[in-house]
Amino acid sequence: MSLEPLIRRALAGELGAAPEQAVVSVGFTTRQGVRHTGRGGGYRNEVVSLRVGRAVGSCAVEPGTVADADVYGCVGHTVAELLGHPLRAVRVAALDAFLMDLRPHAEHAEQVVVPAGDSLAKSLARAGAVVDLLDPAPGQRVLVVGVVNSLLHHLRARGVDYLPCDRKGGSTEWDEPVATDAREHLGDCDAVLASGMVLGDDGVDLLLGHARETGVPLVFFAQTGSAVLPWFIGDGARAVSAEPYPFFWLDGGPSTLHRYRQSPEVVR
Repeated sequence: MSLEPLIRRALAGELGAAPEQAVVSVGFTTRQGVRHTGRGGGYRNEVVSLRVGRAVGSCAVEPGTVADADVYGCVGHTVAELLGHPLRAVRVAALDAFLMDLRPHAEHAEQVVVPAGDSLAKSLARAGAVVDLLDPAPGQRVLVVGVVNSLLHHLRARGVDYLPCDRKGGSTEWDEPVATDAREHLGDCDAVLASGMVLGDDGVDLLLGHARETGVPLVFFAQTGSAVLPWFIGDGARAVSAEPYPFFWLDGGPSTLHRYRQSPEVVR
């Protein structure tokens, strides 16, 4: 299973509710720029979010690629309509909200609180909880798809080798070159740690397929599609750190991660 088959299952009513009866009440975009104190560089985030019932579903996008009118135009439409939207970001956000409203994280996952703190402290705490899910051994090599320097910090602290990969390229905080094509490096790594942003393109199919074929552990850290990716646990994914809106970087107070691990109780 991957994104499009899961959408087809949702449209067929196989996931526990009828998407024709679920209506988007709120659509919004969150934009931020950040440079943690003590870090040499910064970055920007832009996230499309849709609300269905009690849940907010999200999909990160490259800044400036999704117009506000496209997001606002989702309001009042059903999830069934939006699962056929021409923008993949809208389809992902709608499915994410639908599944989260259907199966709230708090009822199905381990909750981990990221303590209050400044932006760097929260980033490091969140990254530590994510790396714990993968639990790599010293000397192993991890392909990190979607570079987050705080994740690399924890891998370095554990003596774990890594290969950073991001379509934007560039370099890490430690001036290491960032690869741009995960496909070229999957065979060189013992495990994969990937951002939920791979749902925004065909990267998720590549990573899930590799994990199924090889048994290489695949762990997702997901703000994008936090309620979508747990459906792949046991079918490619080993674990997911799910972080729905509001994200840890929005304020200095405590925030919550929801960690899913492979187990016989996972419902797909």
